[in-house]
Amino acid sequence: MSKLKTVCGLVRLVLPESIVEWMYRGRRTIVAGRVIDAKAQAVSEVVGMMRDINDLPTIEESRQQLLESAQKLEKPGPDSVGMVDIQLPGAGGDRRARVYTPAGVSPDGAAPTLLYLHGGGWVQGAIESHDGLCARLADLAGIRVVSYDYRLAPEHMFPAAVDDVLACYSALISGETALQIDPSQLAVGGDSAGGNLTAVLMHDIAKAGLPMPLGQLLIYPAVDARLTTQSMLDLQEQPLLPASRIKWYLDLYVAAGPVRLGPRVSPLFTDTYAKQPPAMIVAGGHDPLWDDAHVYAEALREAGVAVELLAYPGQIHAFMSLTKVIPQGNEAIEKSAKWLRTLF
Repeated sequence: MSKLKTVCGLVRLVLPESIVEWMYRGRRTIVAGRVIDAKAQAVSEVVGMMRDINDLPTIEESRQQLLESAQKLEKPGPDSVGMVDIQLPGAGGDRRARVYTPAGVSPDGAAPTLLYLHGGGWVQGAIESHDGLCARLADLAGIRVVSYDYRLAPEHMFPAAVDDVLACYSALISGETALQIDPSQLAVGGDSAGGNLTAVLMHDIAKAGLPMPLGQLLIYPAVDARLTTQSMLDLQEQPLLPASRIKWYLDLYVAAGPVRLGPRVSPLFTDTYAKQPPAMIVAGGHDPLWDDAHVYAEALREAGVAVELLAYPGQIHAFMSLTKVIPQGNEAIEKSAKWLRTLF
């Protein structure tokens, strides 16, 4: 790949949206009738220039790639949002968490709260890689956000992450932490693998007979480990999240076999839908997880759960973490925050 072509690709990322739309006129990617957003196509092409979809990184390289991407492409939160790191329980011992509070909201007193679970294929991602997203949700929704650092695979394979999340939630609602949390003032959310963990948590809460949270925010969630949906097949070579990476993440996270179709890995197969709280589900039409979001929304609705599906047919995976270059990511954060405000 020529250096000039890469530079030109990078320049397109920072150009105004109207100019990028003009540059891509007549040549935007279309999948199942869904036309990709011009800025999303620019991002996809740059990623495709920088890595071969079948050239898998090491674990450390993967983690560093995600962190660097967030540092370069995610808008930071405003300075008015306070941040403090604390320890919260996990199934294997205490885990790090970060509390985000907008002006006027107590970092540890009684307050509407979102427990947030970051994405990263259960293998990568951290508080730092989702710092801007969490801070902006706190600011725009006017609530406290608690970002939780659950254990990652392959060092800690399934069920370490789901057990950590359940242990954390149980401790929060039972008053075992320094944070004053009322389940009626608590929502849970996450993106991608974090969306999966959020959906799994709803199943686990129902099975344990614990109080449900007020709502669940599922941002492009992974809910079906069969990986056989039409969008998964149509978008298997999408540079942001190709099939090769999805399979790699899943293989590192959980052993092959029937366990993958259990509701603690594939929450689509839960029998607890009717017990679950209202949901906001975000989906991108050029994300292989597009169908996951839609079938999960439909399953919740069929069980009588109120669902708001925020669908962006032209968007790619992780677009809400690419807010310096994809304007619709900012819009999706604002709409998610507005939905959170309606809960409390």
